[in-house]
Amino acid sequence: MNSLTEENYLKALFSLADDKGEVGVNELSKRLEIKMPTVNSMMKKLAEKKLVHYESYKPLRLTEKGRKEAGLIIRKHRLTEMFLVEKMGFGWEEVHEIAEQIEHIQSAAFFDKMDVLLGYPKVDPHGSPIPDKSGKLVWRNYQKLSNCKVGDTITLAAVIESSTEFLTYLNGRELRLGIKIKIKAIEPFDGSMTVSYGKNTSVVLSSTVTERLLGEML
Repeated sequence: MNSLTEENYLKALFSLADDKGEVGVNELSKRLEIKMPTVNSMMKKLAEKKLVHYESYKPLRLTEKGRKEAGLIIRKHRLTEMFLVEKMGFGWEEVHEIAEQIEHIQSAAFFDKMDVLLGYPKVDPHGSPIPDKSGKLVWRNYQKLSNCKVGDTITLAAVIESSTEFLTYLNGRELRLGIKIKIKAIEPFDGSMTVSYGKNTSVVLSSTVTERLLGEML
């Protein structure tokens, strides 16, 4: 059994990993806002548990065991977020901090029951994939709204950022998963887009926003 702190390290390593599965110690330190000596000390501890490949001055990599355990933590987090939205009526902007606390419950049966009650969802309220019971995560090949052209239409399927501030911003503009967005114009200078969706016939979205919206082309 890993401690809450160890689980948070595993999650951070999983989310920061590049295409090679590697993470720099400095990058991990910044993400967790923890000093480098403390991070190195924890990496040695996780290496002893066979969860991380650790060598001084080299990138970090989760072992197969470490990836599985990180995936299962993420599974618990995302199932909890979905349960809070679907069964308890929370907004998608309200659930992250609550799920951060619940994800450390060790009972697998608790989350398996949650999965059953939800009907075995594949994604969380923000469109992020939910790992399966073996910790395996399957990414969907979504398109960034910022990469679309004038005339394109996409169905909003996920958001890259799930901060309360960003999701509250989307709520205020009636942007939610499943809505169809049509690109009407793109400003060459800053990449901002004029789009239409639902009852909104002309809404301007900055490139900061369009970079964070993912969808499926229609």
